[in-house]
Amino acid sequence: MNVEQLLVFLLIGAIAGWLAGFITKGGGFGIIGCIVIGVIGAVLGGWLFGILGISVGGKWIGPLVTATAGAIVLLFAIGLIRRK
Repeated sequence: MNVEQLLVFLLIGAIAGWLAGFITKGGGFGIIGCIVIGVIGAVLGGWLFGILGISVGGKWIGPLVTATAGAIVLLFAIGLIRRK
């Protein structure tokens, strides 16, 4: 992975984390928190989409949708754990 790919990965992670926080009304994570949530969400979303057989194409939109979906699932799971 070169520097450009890393920056794109982090940018998509930041946007996905922010979108997930906005959608789940959980925002306020800061830029580092959004990146972390988005990156973990990208891994989780890729795994879930793979299991479900879902393929989202595209150069930018596909990874963003996958990362956002994974981040939403992650924030939902964190919310369930925090309630207990």
